[in-house]
Amino acid sequence: MGMVHVPTIHVLGAGLAGLSAALRLAKAGRRVVVHEAAKQAGGRCRSYFDPALGLTIDNGNHLLLSGNRDALDFLTLAGAPDGVLAGPDEAAFAFADLATAERWTLRPNAGRLPWWVLDARRRVPGSRARDYLAPLGIFRGATRSATIGESMACHGLLWDRLWRPVLLAALNTEPQESDAGLAATILRETLGAGGRACRPLVAVEGLSAAFIDPALAALGQAGAEVRFGRRLRALGIEGGRLTRLDFADGAETLGPDDAAVMAVPAWVAADLLPGLETPQSHRSIVNAHFAVPPKPGAPLLLGVVGGVTEWLFSYPDRLSVTISGADRLLDVPREDLARTIWDEVSRLSGFAGDPLPRWQIVKEKRATFAATPAEAARRPGARTHIPNLALAGDWTATGLPSTIEGAIRSGATAAQVVASTGVNAALRGAA
Repeated sequence: MGMVHVPTIHVLGAGLAGLSAALRLAKAGRRVVVHEAAKQAGGRCRSYFDPALGLTIDNGNHLLLSGNRDALDFLTLAGAPDGVLAGPDEAAFAFADLATAERWTLRPNAGRLPWWVLDARRRVPGSRARDYLAPLGIFRGATRSATIGESMACHGLLWDRLWRPVLLAALNTEPQESDAGLAATILRETLGAGGRACRPLVAVEGLSAAFIDPALAALGQAGAEVRFGRRLRALGIEGGRLTRLDFADGAETLGPDDAAVMAVPAWVAADLLPGLETPQSHRSIVNAHFAVPPKPGAPLLLGVVGGVTEWLFSYPDRLSVTISGADRLLDVPREDLARTIWDEVSRLSGFAGDPLPRWQIVKEKRATFAATPAEAARRPGARTHIPNLALAGDWTATGLPSTIEGAIRSGATAAQVVASTGVNAALRGAA
């Protein structure tokens, strides 16, 4: 009696999108093989040891919110330890204005009814309750592919101190030119859902410890294979189906009941699948790290206006800065940038006058797709014209901008797509 072929789902890419798809499929009893071109998993969401700092850092500082249900479900599915994400017990966002030296804490109330805007102690200094109605225009603009600039007034105190910093961080694109629909989704799932949904959460021990290591362990326990150093060169398509995966180190033949999830960067996917429309324009992010433990009582996250620094993270062993939409800084010499940012950070964190400590500047040129209406319209769905091939990645049509939440959501969607193809029927036949 011949052996029964167990249908295999190949996941191409071990970033968060690929791991999300692989986890869901493996936990559902599918045979899963993950192929990753690099020597480690995580993609743009991973930790590594940096010799210049002598510390383990993330390749990008990431803020999550308590309303990021897909990210939190991923951690549960992966069996991540409790406490891998740290943050305050309530929605509280500390801010500082470098130009005026003012500090304040934004404190949305827990429920959906936003009574907090009536309390001057909870809102931005100098703002009025009615000022917080301005983003309602974003929801109207979302119905007609408008930009934020076409949907609300992009000037004034509250714009400078709240809406622009928050939207820039979420969209990584100058908000005035960003897609109102993406902004509306972000606001609906966070501030619009009340303070319970927007408690800030940070992976204080690193992104790998929080997301990647638990996911890899869970995949191993579920019987999935993860193969590193497998760079995909081409897709073999015959009879309208994916039949072969050509890797740099050899080819993998797909059986009639096998399928694949392609979770690679947008530009790689476009090269592998001719005719696929993907976002073409991208925006950069600059991160700065300083090997100085924060002073006692420093806020885990500090929003900064009036300077180059935008968000200051106080990790146990370092101070780290994130600057979004940072194309203007790509040509600035790294040491000049480090000195400029340290001057601001030292004043913000109680180290004014201290010399520049060990530092690292990380410039990621293509950190996210540009969140403009034109680029948002180019995002493909998870389904392709090839029935046994699905797409995943934060650049696909998740309804969210390029975020951890969007990446994980895309993987879950792709898993549903391939699980609903002929793989289901084949599994029933093999049972």
